Amino acid sequence: MKRCGTKLSNNCLLIVIILTVEDEFLISEYLRGILESSGHRVIAAFDADEAIDVLERLRDIELVITDINMPGSMDGLRLAAAIRDRWPPIHLILVTGFRPPSKSELPRGSLFIPKPYGRVEILSAVQHFQ
Repeated sequence: MKRCGTKLSNNCLLIVIILTVEDEFLISEYLRGILESSGHRVIAAFDADEAIDVLERLRDIELVITDINMPGSMDGLRLAAAIRDRWPPIHLILVTGFRPPSKSELPRGSLFIPKPYGRVEILSAVQHFQ
């Protein structure tokens, strides 16, 4: 699907189905607001196990935005590596407010955005994959 005439640019943007993985509820809602106001469809997960469950059930996820520092069975780096192995076409954006990962820690083709981030940074990263 396309959405034209957005505030981000005058070009048409594809509407992307995005899975966000963020354990902090308020940050998750902030991210959802940014993405949905741009016309994207958002599915939120709060840890890696929930994210894997969503990916196994829904085949139309195109992009995953995951926090690196999360509680549970795996952090965001391990989740991103698992996604890259099992679902290679899915685009990946990793975020953290802590130590940035080294380039070698990031899955190939992924992007990193430091926290705190704003609307412009997130939407530019999403647009990078369109």
